[in-house]
Amino acid sequence: MTTRIKTNTRIETNARSKTNTGTATNTETTANVKTAANAETTANVKTAAGNGSAADIETGTTVQIEVAAGQWLTVCGLAELTPGRGVAALLPDGSQAAVFRDRHGRVHAIGNRDPFTGAQVLSRGLMGGAGKGGAPFVASPLLKQRFDLTTGACLDDPDPARAVPVYATRRR
Repeated sequence: MTTRIKTNTRIETNARSKTNTGTATNTETTANVKTAANAETTANVKTAAGNGSAADIETGTTVQIEVAAGQWLTVCGLAELTPGRGVAALLPDGSQAAVFRDRHGRVHAIGNRDPFTGAQVLSRGLMGGAGKGGAPFVASPLLKQRFDLTTGACLDDPDPARAVPVYATRRR
């Protein structure tokens, strides 16, 4: 059984932009998104100059992570990443990655498995920064250990066995 994917997204902002995108998998999805001042929002699409703005959405900017040397996996559209929140991505080997967009527009990806509990939950953690201008981290939603999003190291336990994998990211 084959289903088709068709995604029509209409984003209403002061600039009134419109985006039509499709995906490469065999499922049917339809999304109608409306955002406007003083209007009800069906989905939360953040717009900020240069990071998820209407111009970025029009060009179809996607987020990719490197799963093997030179092998990139498209995770989602940049506009689908809410700053300060994460999404989980299923990798070809069956493991998971947690992908985050920080408030400065940078995209980070680490393993989604919490090494303290074994649960796939890091994508649901809270993002923060270690000190003024410090490294971005995510706090596990279960036991609250913090993981550096640039190195994967656990900031609360120096044991290297408690680190999570880090994936290179890019926008396309």
